[in-house]
Amino acid sequence: MTGVTERKLKRRRASAVLPSLAALLVVALLQLVGVPQLDRIGLLLFDGYQRAAPRPYEDAPVRIVDIDDESIRRLGQWPWPRTDIADLTRRLSDAGAASIAYDIVFSEPDRTSPARIAASLQRTNGSSPALNALRSLPDNDTALATAIAQAPVTLGYFLGRDGNGPIVEPKAGLALAGSLPANAVQSFSSAIEPLPAFRAAASGTGFVSLNGDRDGIIRKAPLIASQNGRLLPSLSLDALRTAQEAGSVIVKSSSASGEWGGGAAQVVSLKVGAFEVPTTPAGELWLYFTSPHPARTVPAWKVLTGALSPAQMQAAFGGRIVFIGTGAAGLRDLVSTPLRDREIGVMVHTQAVEQMILGRYLVRPDWADGLERSLLLVLGLVLVLLLPRLGAMRGAVLGVVVIAAMMLGSWGAFLRYHYLLDPTYPVLALLLVYIVGTGVTYYREERQRAYIHRAFDRYLSPALVRRIVDDPGQLELGGEVRDMTVLFCDIRRFSAISETMGPQQIIQFLIAFLTPMCDVLLARKATIDKFIGDAILAFWNAPLDDPDQHANAARGALEMVAQLEQMNRVMAEQSATPWPGEVRIGIGLNAGPCCVGNMGSAQRLSYSLIGDTVNLASRLEGLTKYYGISIAIGSALQAHLGDFATLPVDRVRVVGRGAPELVYALVGGEDMALSSGFRRLEAMHGDMLAAYAAQDWALARSWIAAAAPYAAQYVVAGLHAVYADRINRYEAEPPGEEWDGVYSAMEK
Repeated sequence: MTGVTERKLKRRRASAVLPSLAALLVVALLQLVGVPQLDRIGLLLFDGYQRAAPRPYEDAPVRIVDIDDESIRRLGQWPWPRTDIADLTRRLSDAGAASIAYDIVFSEPDRTSPARIAASLQRTNGSSPALNALRSLPDNDTALATAIAQAPVTLGYFLGRDGNGPIVEPKAGLALAGSLPANAVQSFSSAIEPLPAFRAAASGTGFVSLNGDRDGIIRKAPLIASQNGRLLPSLSLDALRTAQEAGSVIVKSSSASGEWGGGAAQVVSLKVGAFEVPTTPAGELWLYFTSPHPARTVPAWKVLTGALSPAQMQAAFGGRIVFIGTGAAGLRDLVSTPLRDREIGVMVHTQAVEQMILGRYLVRPDWADGLERSLLLVLGLVLVLLLPRLGAMRGAVLGVVVIAAMMLGSWGAFLRYHYLLDPTYPVLALLLVYIVGTGVTYYREERQRAYIHRAFDRYLSPALVRRIVDDPGQLELGGEVRDMTVLFCDIRRFSAISETMGPQQIIQFLIAFLTPMCDVLLARKATIDKFIGDAILAFWNAPLDDPDQHANAARGALEMVAQLEQMNRVMAEQSATPWPGEVRIGIGLNAGPCCVGNMGSAQRLSYSLIGDTVNLASRLEGLTKYYGISIAIGSALQAHLGDFATLPVDRVRVVGRGAPELVYALVGGEDMALSSGFRRLEAMHGDMLAAYAAQDWALARSWIAAAAPYAAQYVVAGLHAVYADRINRYEAEPPGEEWDGVYSAMEK
């Protein structure tokens, strides 16, 4: 038996573990495949980290010259003549700038060059000496090309994927340490480049294309890209190379010596001059933004108008990498970053170079994926195994503690080491395991609860079961005093019946008898307390209020008697269920205060009732055998049954009670009480009892004889037979003048 129980327990635990384990494996598969919507949760978490703890601004050798609204107002609309750009370049070079990087693509000739103006005027005004003189002036693009050639300038270009464009020739090669990671980095097929004269004169060139994540936010700056299988540097990377006058950029891939290979080659790091930059597998730099800081930006008009003295120019730009971009309204290249929804694009290049110079990196370690998968599987498996034992509440506490620990660990790794560790999938796994585990357990327990509910409906009143289900606190020990109606029912001569049957037959007989009796009682809103062998104890007005308790009890008792008469007729005609001839019952009913509630011990409870009312009901049931009636009721109950057919039986002093009780017989319902026959019986019965109390034995006997037809009709002939026997005894041995007419019952 113990082995069977253990196997059942193991099956139950397995039934709870398997769905949770399946949920865990689903999340593990999602993490392995990668779901953009879920990956975005981790990115948004990293954004929150940056907003909470942005990179502290440090004065790195990087500046921005911003063509802002004030510069446009002072120097005229954009595009400015290339001579102004040449002047800007010379001024920055003279100030000692280490590299001048244009986040502007000069892909078209300057329309304000003298020769172009002359050609435009010639179409409308014809040829003139003035136009010839205009044509002889220096070309603006030539002036800019000359300025570029004399300064450490890095020019920008756009990369695209629409068709095939010109093939970009980088100013410096990108040397490979390992295999070419062409499939890992962003790939492009076309380009929009600066004019050939500018490209030839520039010290460096780099792409300025910035592509945000799926939500449009720029979190990573691409440092290299691929065009037709050739690696190209970004503007920020080549500006850093130019500033150091480095010959080339070394791209270290995952297949390089000392790196863990496996699969297609991916970028590990870039080495440009003295700086080694860790990157993502796609050759991108995780951007660690600072809050806006005015020290890194100088308006272009201050440079071009001479508002800054040579000493100020030297202090502002000497030995620095200077990015030139457009921040004016209508010109600005706006992007979204974790810190700002509208940031100028040149700021991304600038902050990327700042990080490379300062060595302040956000890093997603190469072991991060393995750690996150391990956390998902290990912690998820622990919760899968423990949840059936811990239960929903303690399991939730464990889950919250573990999730909080992972979140704090991720936040701590960001603060201390600038690591990007994503707890999204482990947290999702724990949540899904908990939801599935508790859901399955809840479903199983609800099914079990419903089964127990149905099972206990056979033992307790359905109203009581619902009350306990809705409020388990009702199972606490204790009770309350209520006015109640109590019923005791017992089978006559059950011991003799038992002698004629085997154990199994007795059980079958009791089931056949008790089932319809209980159906009657439950239909009349009774609470069935218990079965005492063949006896039934039931009561009304608890646990739920029943304002019609007295009438319901009376009708229930009468219907039990009628049901038994029908069963005696039907069961005698069939052999499937053992039925010992004609079965009779006695029912005792009483009303009054009782203490009802959960009785018993802390280990076992029983919703029951105690009190003198209960004891008297039991004694009344015993009196039915003596008086030959089916239903005996107490005077307290009879007072509430004025419309029912009742007859006074006797004044009886029952065992255990000192005061006598006026006992009544419940003969029928309201219809019988109004019938002429019962009225005549009631009158003659009352006269008989009056003569009996006056010790007028002859008169009492005459009334018994006169009432005999009615007594037989209303099944109280046995009662009158008891009185006839007493009269005979009292005539032989008179009770004396002190006789009070009370009968003392000697048995329970």
